Amino acid sequence: MSASDGQTPATHRPVVFRNGLVLTMDDAHTVLPGADVLVVGERIAEVGTDLEAPDGALEIDASGGILMPGMIDTHRHMWQTAMRGYGADWTLTQYFVWYYLESGKLFRPEDVYAGNRLAAIESIDAGVTTTVDWSHGLQTPQHADAALDALESVPGRFVLAYGNIQQGPWEWATSAGFRDFVERRVHAGDDMLGFQMAFDVTGDPAFPEKAAFEVARELGVPVTTHAGVWGATNDDGIRLMYDNGFMTPSTVYVHAATLTDDSYHRIAATGGSVSVSTESEQSAGQGYPPTWQLRHHDIPVSLSMDTSVWWSGDLFSAMRTTLGADRSREHLEAHGRQETVTHCHLRAENVIDWATRGGSRALGLDDAVGSLVPGKKADVVLIKNEHSPAMFPILNPYGHVAFQAQRGDVHSVVINGRLVKHEHRLVGVDLAKARTDVERTIEYLVESMGPDAWAKGMNPDIPETKVLDNPYTYTAWDAGSAQWKH
Repeated sequence: MSASDGQTPATHRPVVFRNGLVLTMDDAHTVLPGADVLVVGERIAEVGTDLEAPDGALEIDASGGILMPGMIDTHRHMWQTAMRGYGADWTLTQYFVWYYLESGKLFRPEDVYAGNRLAAIESIDAGVTTTVDWSHGLQTPQHADAALDALESVPGRFVLAYGNIQQGPWEWATSAGFRDFVERRVHAGDDMLGFQMAFDVTGDPAFPEKAAFEVARELGVPVTTHAGVWGATNDDGIRLMYDNGFMTPSTVYVHAATLTDDSYHRIAATGGSVSVSTESEQSAGQGYPPTWQLRHHDIPVSLSMDTSVWWSGDLFSAMRTTLGADRSREHLEAHGRQETVTHCHLRAENVIDWATRGGSRALGLDDAVGSLVPGKKADVVLIKNEHSPAMFPILNPYGHVAFQAQRGDVHSVVINGRLVKHEHRLVGVDLAKARTDVERTIEYLVESMGPDAWAKGMNPDIPETKVLDNPYTYTAWDAGSAQWKH
């Protein structure tokens, strides 16, 4: 079946990929040349050579291509995708001004829906089969319903990380509206739609965020938090979390780029993991991408894209930039000691692990996804492009995925046993409607802000407000660092 006919009957048939170069990403990182992957129902039935497929199975020729597990993005502000590229030249300060202080308040539930749906479609198109929606634009439960409605409308695997940058987490997390949303929409044990609570810890010694952590503990919900972000969150927040017993193996620390050894020790000791968004850290200024530090402290790593209001929305870019940043730091450190690095410590194989198993472990889904192993859920990506001169020869498959391949080379994607992309075309996805919804959001924002303010927003001025010392406008706490000032 070709996706070009717009039909989807093959999405529920068994699927067998034939004669591909298989990166299993199992515990031994087994690589199988000329191998098959058989999908029956929701699961991987077999991985091997010359597999016998059930009658009626869809056979996909994977020769000349690479089969790998679906990639996993552990931190993406999906609601911002409707404004793709708008903030290409922003600093982190300008991002805080636009979204936290000024125009982010304009977003209606339907605008969150539009951004989320476009981001969800983009994820599966790029071979990202699981995406964490770090959804900090949920000003009301109606915004949350819209965000979740969008995720449920796309045949991918998602985690809704509920947050609200316009209100303190101790307020929204303890509200009746949030509790009602959780009771209505969150169902334990659903590996197609997970749930986290998303909020940051400012370092205020009063630790008002404690109330939100207590709700998360009561609900049995993991917390994801922006930690170690220059001028916003620091070691004080980590210490407060640790001293109050809220650092757990399921906690995901995003960025973690400006922490000291003390904080890294606390994360390592409590079994948490770090979501690294290298494009973001390099460009916006959270701090130097910390993988070189995380490797030193043996802290688990996953990869993420952060937001398409600035950067690309695929993990090929994440892997590539992460390798570059880590190696650059290693070379610079060595040069400072008048030494030369003769062998790279971070290899392409490692970042592919972070883009797959790193994400599945961070989200508590490693028993279900993250590797091509019989019995696991079938999240499978075929990278193959017979029309690309960059897709041959494939000599080092890990290096080819990390440095040569791109989203346009994603030939087929299976999620939970369902074919959602085939022959470079999405299957059963109404991209035209997604486009129309996003166009309406942009029209609304331009009209609400005015054309001049909309144009100015691509390089906004920094007003003389507390955002210079504290980007979290819902609290008066000021660490006194004045890190944002000129």
